Amino acid sequence: MTEQLVPTRAGIVTVLGAPNAGKSTFVNQMVGAKVSIVTHKVQTTRTRIRGIAMAERTQMVFVDTPGIFVPRRTLDRAMVAAAWEGTDGADVTLLLVDAPAYLAMVNEDTADPASRRSAEDTDGIVARLKEAGQKAVLVLNKIDRMPRPPLLLLAETLNQEGVFTDTFMISAKKDLGTEGLRQFLIERMPEGPYLYPEDQLSDITDRLMAAEITREKLFLRLHQELPYSLTVETEEWGRTGKGELRIGQTIYVERDGQKALVLGQKGKTIAAVGKAAREDLAEMLGETVHLFLFVKVRENWTDDPARFREIGLEKPGRQTPRNG
Repeated sequence: MTEQLVPTRAGIVTVLGAPNAGKSTFVNQMVGAKVSIVTHKVQTTRTRIRGIAMAERTQMVFVDTPGIFVPRRTLDRAMVAAAWEGTDGADVTLLLVDAPAYLAMVNEDTADPASRRSAEDTDGIVARLKEAGQKAVLVLNKIDRMPRPPLLLLAETLNQEGVFTDTFMISAKKDLGTEGLRQFLIERMPEGPYLYPEDQLSDITDRLMAAEITREKLFLRLHQELPYSLTVETEEWGRTGKGELRIGQTIYVERDGQKALVLGQKGKTIAAVGKAAREDLAEMLGETVHLFLFVKVRENWTDDPARFREIGLEKPGRQTPRNG
């Protein structure tokens, strides 16, 4: 059959999971390009990002969602709400599970606090899916870090809830088992026209992606709780006299002491962050980039819904149940 006679397919794949389950790494792997930032810290992704993958005349729109956890701040509630809203209209919902972390909780004697939180958040997601009567595909991630027998036991344990239609075991970082999952998803996309142009990789704007890249470098450079108290906004996007791209961004923190930490001794921290972000942006955009970073204090911005639209979030509802 010629290509013209093969029908096109297009659908939406929502990726749910606890913080640090590997959702962004997985989406980047499926798309074949960096559309979502990745760090070793939990709760890096703050809004829904759609990564677009093409394969076999099929377009799969992967919705990378914020990690689902027990929210405390207004920002947390907005992030969790955005994650659950990502399931609306999805053709397939994946639940990505950090398999080593979940197994550590099962073996309580080896569970560290982070693993316990990850497993508890995962259990909360499963419970909500079950309560809503919503089916999902179980994806055990990071299998390169554990032997197979415990994986099979873990899959059996989670499948007892009756939520999952299928189970896959992958390592998104190592690209193990992803091809089988990709073929599975292709077969489940409905026939129809493409949802986005064939050459588009993401729905995120260049301005927002630029802010996300700088935030990624801040997450990687800073420690403890400081990264969760800052946000980055791209406030200038223009050209120099030579026609080269000039980007101006402001890093907002909540207190003066945090501003000093972001700047670093003699400005060394902000300089290193700017250099790393500029190099990534130049590669992503394919041109010379001049990046200018400023740090300002905006008290309690994480509890100010008026600021959320700048990072792609909506104001959360008044009440947000556990894990959602």
